[in-house]
Amino acid sequence: MKGVHIENHSDLIGLFEIAEMAGVSPPAVANWRKRSQDFPKPVADLKSGPVFLKADVRAWLRKKDKNMSTVIASINLKGGVGKTTTTVAVAEMMSAEFNKRVLVIDLDPQTNATVMLIGEKKWKVLNGEAHTLARLFQDALVDPSERLFDLTKSLQHKVSNVSEVHNVDLLPSSLDLIDVQDRLASMPSGKFYAANPIDILKKAIKPIIENYDYVLVDCPPNLGIITLNGLRIAHGYIIPTIPDVLSTYGIPQIIKRVGDFSNEIGETIAPFGIVISKFRAQSTLHVNTVRQLRSRGEAPVFNSVVNEGNSIANSAEFSPVSTLKQKYGYTGQFDTYKALTNEIMKAAE
Repeated sequence: MKGVHIENHSDLIGLFEIAEMAGVSPPAVANWRKRSQDFPKPVADLKSGPVFLKADVRAWLRKKDKNMSTVIASINLKGGVGKTTTTVAVAEMMSAEFNKRVLVIDLDPQTNATVMLIGEKKWKVLNGEAHTLARLFQDALVDPSERLFDLTKSLQHKVSNVSEVHNVDLLPSSLDLIDVQDRLASMPSGKFYAANPIDILKKAIKPIIENYDYVLVDCPPNLGIITLNGLRIAHGYIIPTIPDVLSTYGIPQIIKRVGDFSNEIGETIAPFGIVISKFRAQSTLHVNTVRQLRSRGEAPVFNSVVNEGNSIANSAEFSPVSTLKQKYGYTGQFDTYKALTNEIMKAAE
């Protein structure tokens, strides 16, 4: 430790202590060291492992918010691939099966995640009162004195049609997001030129984000400014896809563009993995496409594969049920989503 002044041994910390400080597993800390170029350098490498200055680690954790929510975006450039169903199922599994506090942010103008979690009737009321994320983005285009977005009234608590799901909250979407997206590029830069169209969501949820273990962002099927707002707060992303040519065609573009965006903002946005949905084992195309995705290595492919089935399709309807097994089916679908959720949480560590 030559050249480093140490007051006492309590100033030093190892990987195990870092994990305890951040509330994660030691392998998660190892992943941070591997993925994050700005992770503090060890002051010494002992046989028992690297040793760090505690103050450096604390500063890094505060900067990266690793002791707060883990934010996961869900994205595919093609619609109808199971993106929203996956997002909602994972949120519900995190809550009911893993006892996590979850916030779902619905950025997709189709509002499917919103309707799945609160029903169409309640969504219409919120939309009519401007208590959706459309109002947040519309406010970025007007004078501060005319802004109407109310985070408290827009945030919906304890959503889901499943009785055993207790800790999922929602920021709802609106069809009006379609109209506002293209206008965001010309938003006013503000008094000190600090207003940035990709930071709108980040600033809005700052007061509440630390209340959750996980934040799941359902992104639109494009890479526009609304999607970039979701990626701006994300630690990583998943790509749900049907294993066919059209659904997987845009995956390389997603990975490249998100990588470029990550470099531009100086933050790591990791590709946590590809989720295979609506899989048909009897389809040679599906089997071959999955094999190709795994061999190409552009992003990891989760082991849990969601098969096509009526129970999955029916889960999109907002009708009260008692358990997740009732919602997703008794013939393996529940187990698949639970295993997939566990995989995603491990990938995000």
